[in-house]
Amino acid sequence: MEIFEAITHNDVLGLVFQVGILLLVAKLLGELSQKLGQPTVLGEILAGVLLGPSILGKIFPDLYGLLIPATVAQSHLIEVVSLLGAIFLLLVTGFETDLGFIFRHSRKALMISLGGLFLPLLTGFVLGKFLPDYLLADSSQREVFAMFIATAMAISAIPVIAKVLIDMNLIRRTIGQITIASGMIDDTIGWILLSVVLGMVSSGGFSMMSLFWSITKVGLFIILSFTLGYLLMKKFLSVVQNRFQDNDRVLSFVMVMTFLWAALAQALHLESIFGAFIVGIVFGRMQGLPHQVTEKIRSFAMGVFAPIFFALVGLKVDLMALSGFNLAVITLIVIFCASFGKIFGVYMVSRWIAKDDVWTALSYGAALNARGGMGIIVASIGLSAGILSKDMFSIIVVMAIVTSIIAPVLLRFTLVNVRTDEEEDRRIKDEEIQELSTIKNIYRVLIPVRYQDESDQGFSLTQQVKFLLLKKIAQKNHLELTLLSVVPKEQKDAAKLMLDKLAKKLDAKDVVKKIIESDKPMEHILNESQKDYDMLMIGTVKNENDLESLFSPVTDGLVRLSSSSITAVVYAKGVTEDWYPNRILVPTNGSIASKNAAEFAYFLSTDKDKVSILNVVERDKNYWGNYIYNKAYRIQSVIAHSLVDELVDLGEHYKVSAKGKVRIANDLETEIIDVANAQQTDLIIIGTSIKPASERLFLGQSVERILKTTNCPVLIINTY
Repeated sequence: MEIFEAITHNDVLGLVFQVGILLLVAKLLGELSQKLGQPTVLGEILAGVLLGPSILGKIFPDLYGLLIPATVAQSHLIEVVSLLGAIFLLLVTGFETDLGFIFRHSRKALMISLGGLFLPLLTGFVLGKFLPDYLLADSSQREVFAMFIATAMAISAIPVIAKVLIDMNLIRRTIGQITIASGMIDDTIGWILLSVVLGMVSSGGFSMMSLFWSITKVGLFIILSFTLGYLLMKKFLSVVQNRFQDNDRVLSFVMVMTFLWAALAQALHLESIFGAFIVGIVFGRMQGLPHQVTEKIRSFAMGVFAPIFFALVGLKVDLMALSGFNLAVITLIVIFCASFGKIFGVYMVSRWIAKDDVWTALSYGAALNARGGMGIIVASIGLSAGILSKDMFSIIVVMAIVTSIIAPVLLRFTLVNVRTDEEEDRRIKDEEIQELSTIKNIYRVLIPVRYQDESDQGFSLTQQVKFLLLKKIAQKNHLELTLLSVVPKEQKDAAKLMLDKLAKKLDAKDVVKKIIESDKPMEHILNESQKDYDMLMIGTVKNENDLESLFSPVTDGLVRLSSSSITAVVYAKGVTEDWYPNRILVPTNGSIASKNAAEFAYFLSTDKDKVSILNVVERDKNYWGNYIYNKAYRIQSVIAHSLVDELVDLGEHYKVSAKGKVRIANDLETEIIDVANAQQTDLIIIGTSIKPASERLFLGQSVERILKTTNCPVLIINTY
């Protein structure tokens, strides 16, 4: 027997046509939904309903026949696409989940979750006891049927909830994070209950052992993921970044771990999407994961797979199958009981125990009321397990779809009246700064180290400055540091001893030491810098006899050609053995580069250090005095104060009290040096954003004059 059997031409044709049409219509209706002020997920689900048996199937049955899988193979293929959509969506949701915030609010999330479970379980069980026998696959299994209906009503659809929250830009809000946490608790308990119900079917009754095992495996899976799993993924991520060259190596690694963890969850009879969600949380906690990777995953998840997933959810609805009066009434009763139980149950706990306001409590209930794909999965399990009749299966599917459609509509209505508090405003602002900050996202740092003997005092002092700055950054950011030395073969052993000594000086947990035998240091450093480093930090001293280079040929080449987003050049002039950056000066001209320099200064500072932000307004050297010029000058002065104040305010985020200075001078560079000398500055930090194409590094005339005339070290932060 062949292990692999080729699918037919028609199966392939059907799949690609179905995927293309579903994606097209889902995106079009998603865009229309967004223009009408609703989340895109609403339009994506309605796209499936429109293309399904209820509408297209009645109006254009031939065209509808092309969209519905005609064979078992086609059905399996499209379900695989749907599963991928759910996995990617839950992975992205995990990236956005703030585990620390959830732990801080775990009591509230647990209470809301239990409120959203108790009443739906109660109403579902009672309803299941009284529904007609023809809705049961086996009328003798009434207790099992009632428990199954209760479970189907209690469960929430995290993919739908997450998409709604993302569409409405609520995923990072307090209400979004607590909703996700509560939904995960709902789902976890729901899947445990479902496994108990299925165990009752297979064993013929309820078993405490089945319940115990269901709870135990969920707990073990979560503990394993956040302990051993986290350590392994972090270690392998470092290996992949350091030893592999492929541009998309980290993206591939994340996807490999996502599928493996999803498989592990499925093997434990949990849902694969639960494993993907956990992996997303784990990787979301890793500073070393490049931001570009999460953005790539988010793009193809939200742009391709999620719309197909939600369209397929809608495609499974057949409203005509429930058009009979009795079935229609029962469907409405089921939808009402499910929605009332979830919304009112959550509302009671949120309003009366958690003490939330009316609109916040209603918002939690509205969000958690969505069942979506999870409800359909539960219904499919019930049908295949011989618990539900086909009519009851259709009723639960319709309930899942309708609750998913009304969830974003209710949320849009309730959230208009929800107000943020001071703590949430501050947290959101901090997260926005974090996301936009180039400096705050530094994790992997490459540090080229030139071998020198102990008599090379200039380079020893340069290393002293460089390593002291790194240690201060590491106090606020966990860093992975790579010490790289490129030396001739005869110096390899001595270089190894030097790197061991320097690694001890750094006193960091994650230090990688690399030695390359070569006489081409710049070539190898540039090759290494392509491995997802956030910053390349170079220490240098100026050879005054070298007029062709700004620093040195190697340093200039590294600044020009480095692949790292930040290149930091430590120009250690006037350094003494007891040097320490207590007083830092940051010149600013309002550019993003000078903002990066200011952030770097705040990273290096404590509340006891002094940071000065300086803007120099240059006088017009040809000025003879006139009204128009004076007016223009006053405008320029106002702008200068505004630029300085903005960076001073940024210091408050880092809990550093900075002082702003605006000076009027005939010469920019001279004034900067005069201010630096007057306040006995220990370090000048200059931000640049230049990637020159010429062989001679040129960072601007002002920078060159400051480097030439200053009496203190200068740190150049070049970002591009």
